[in-house]
Amino acid sequence: MALKSTIFKADVQLADIDHACYTDLALTLALHPSETDERMMVRLAALALHAHQVQDLCSGDAHIGFGAGLSSPDEPDVQLVDFTGRTRLWIEVGQPEDKPLAKACAKADQVLVYAYGSAADVWWRGMQGKVTRLDKLSVWRFPAAQAQQLASLAERSMQLQATVQEGQITLSSVRGSVTLEPLAYKLARMG
Repeated sequence: MALKSTIFKADVQLADIDHACYTDLALTLALHPSETDERMMVRLAALALHAHQVQDLCSGDAHIGFGAGLSSPDEPDVQLVDFTGRTRLWIEVGQPEDKPLAKACAKADQVLVYAYGSAADVWWRGMQGKVTRLDKLSVWRFPAAQAQQLASLAERSMQLQATVQEGQITLSSVRGSVTLEPLAYKLARMG
């Protein structure tokens, strides 16, 4: 019998000072049995970093949310879909392979990867040459120690404050505060 996902709820008060986006997000996260709290929280951080694009890219006519997760490898971890059904933003977390990223670039306007963990630099050295031709792709890294600290904020029902300022995101709750500074490996060459 297959194990079922564990459901987490997160109420996030977002203050994205960099993009003048102030909103409350009521999120439901399904933690796949093979997924860690760290990965789930990296997904949440990635969504919070890009929530402003609902307004900035789509003038409010879109939805940002989580994909089906690890159980559906053909779906993103986070996606922004406008009301015409067009995928404006496809976000993966972790260390995906190049072929799924190429497929994602064919389906979405922008594709982002947020790599994390101690092996992220090794993964990137192996991937760099394979993804240079993917103009829509941006690849970022969360430093391993910062990403690991995110797991301490995970609980089944979360009340979080997310502040984005000067390119950094700080997630805070009664359990503490974690600041992440994404570092660029590759930036998209959008024409």
